[in-house]
Amino acid sequence: MANSKCIAGWVTLALCGFVRADDLATIYRAALVNNAQYRAAEAQYASVRQRVPESVAAMLPSVSVTANTLWNDNNSNTFDHQLYNSNAYTVMLTQPLWRSQNAIAVHEARMLVDQANAQLNQARQELIIHTAQGYFDVLFAQDALNTFREQRAADLQQLEQASRSFDIGAASITDVRDAKAHYDLLTAQEISARNDVASKTQALRQIINQEPGPLAPLRAGVVLTSPVPDALGPWETAAQANSASVLAAEAAVEAAQAEVRKSRAASLPTLDLVATTGFSTSASDITVGTRLHADTIGVQFSMPIYSGGGTLAKVRENVALLDKASSDLDDARSTSVLTAQQAYLAATSGLAQVRALEEAVKSAQIALESNKRGVAVGTRINIDVLNAQQQLAVVERDLAKARYETLMSLLRLKAAAGSLGAADIDEVNALLAK
Repeated sequence: MANSKCIAGWVTLALCGFVRADDLATIYRAALVNNAQYRAAEAQYASVRQRVPESVAAMLPSVSVTANTLWNDNNSNTFDHQLYNSNAYTVMLTQPLWRSQNAIAVHEARMLVDQANAQLNQARQELIIHTAQGYFDVLFAQDALNTFREQRAADLQQLEQASRSFDIGAASITDVRDAKAHYDLLTAQEISARNDVASKTQALRQIINQEPGPLAPLRAGVVLTSPVPDALGPWETAAQANSASVLAAEAAVEAAQAEVRKSRAASLPTLDLVATTGFSTSASDITVGTRLHADTIGVQFSMPIYSGGGTLAKVRENVALLDKASSDLDDARSTSVLTAQQAYLAATSGLAQVRALEEAVKSAQIALESNKRGVAVGTRINIDVLNAQQQLAVVERDLAKARYETLMSLLRLKAAAGSLGAADIDEVNALLAK
């Protein structure tokens, strides 16, 4: 019934001009483009990706050029005062032949990219959850507002009817006062609900960084389906292996292991191929017109002997960080399993609650009609109708809330298993009124 009110609202607006409702897929696409937190995650991933070419560059040849031109003013007891200009340049090529740290650094960089990729996927899944939650929060706030408006209109009719009946002596002043109290209460509740709609709309605006248009509601009588597979075990297994937080933690452990190996390799010797070519000129009194061209090529060996204990301290530091990364991985696995368990139980209990509330709405509607007929024949009074209307409104709100929460639980379940994506947004979008 609440959904039919939303649809009626859009139809009313369309009578004054064409209104295009934003659906969940449209809102999500806007969030992908405009959400500041997600853009920051994309920038972080793009930054980390450059660590691979940075580490590979250390294994490739490096070439440097140095050049100078010098004005010389010399005095000595052997030669007269000398004033002359000298020029020189040198080109040096260095090719690492054996640096065990470099190969380890490349592997570490690739693990860091895997970690950043998993974190980006996690950010995307969190964006889906936040966007859908913001969307449904607005819908529920609108449902509550429409319910209060409809209830207030019905209570106004009851108040007017009670006043007319009192005027002709067919009702007591108590009936009038009860109807007035209900009407005033609903007026206050409508004001609060209107403010809640504005608050939830602003929260959604912050997510997509633009003003949302009218939102497409759930179709009337929409049927929610059970999670597939409809068993807890497979979801726990998937969460432990495929959750974005678990994949990020696994990559972090691999990177920490590489960092330990790299710090240990700092005490190993290195071997480089070094080649130089250079040219210099001098015009001093004893080297007038000298032009020197020199080429060298060979290997350069370096062996660290002692660094004040810094190398050993670095190894110990990285071993401790590896222990931390391993503990973080264990925590990520247990947290992902717990999240999957909670989401699965919430989804299954939510589906049962939706079915029960659908029946409750039918019963409340029958009770309301019965009370209206009872008033007509004198077996019921106005307060009975007001109470029945209030009960129907409460049950309708509970049903709408249960549907939204169940859909969110299904999305959170897929996020816990690492499988939440744009296709799931499309599935939920198919449940919305066009």
